Amino acid sequence: MANIHYFTLTIAILALASSVAYASDPGPLQDFCVALDDSRAGFVNGNFCKDPLLVTADDFFYSGLREAGNTSNPLGSLVSPAFVAELPGLNTFGISMVRIDFAPNGLNAPHSHPRAAEVLTCLEGTLYAGFISTNPQHRLFAKVLHEGDVFVFPRGLIHFQLNLENKKARAMAALGSQNPGIITIANTLFGSNPPLPTEILTKAFQVDKRVIDRIQKQFQPENIFDE
Repeated sequence: MANIHYFTLTIAILALASSVAYASDPGPLQDFCVALDDSRAGFVNGNFCKDPLLVTADDFFYSGLREAGNTSNPLGSLVSPAFVAELPGLNTFGISMVRIDFAPNGLNAPHSHPRAAEVLTCLEGTLYAGFISTNPQHRLFAKVLHEGDVFVFPRGLIHFQLNLENKKARAMAALGSQNPGIITIANTLFGSNPPLPTEILTKAFQVDKRVIDRIQKQFQPENIFDE
């Protein structure tokens, strides 16, 4: 009987270890695997590798985060990514980063990353940053960040940043995936394609149909900005 219990415990531990091991991007099996943009190759979980003999330093370089993003939009913020699509050398490394620019009092709206935790550093200005835990507690964890302060957002949880000052702000964030994904809550619920049935949204938010219709209209493709 003791042997059976030991065997069961061993299997449980191995299963848990396996689930943890596959909870993030797979590790590289070579020095590097520069992403190859070739749609003819079909679909894979990640990207195909460029021939190592054709790889250059430019595959590991990206200058797209030098300039401030255009924050002239309803939210007053813009996220500029350095994901594998912009920086092919990230492929298989399980990391990426973004630059976030804020207009005065701008907001990086509540959103989540299904494939990555995030570490954010405030570089300029003052930000109110936080995340909300899962059901049923829905606890809000938030702090006011000043220049040089760092805040962590757990993987998959809804989080946000708000510029508290009437001047520009800027932040950089590192994420634990080459392609973390983003689910912006308002855009997803009210701007889905095709639209969610009104009955679902009225019951979920406990509001009148006219309220839902008005909100959905704001998130139609012609009325929203590119993120």
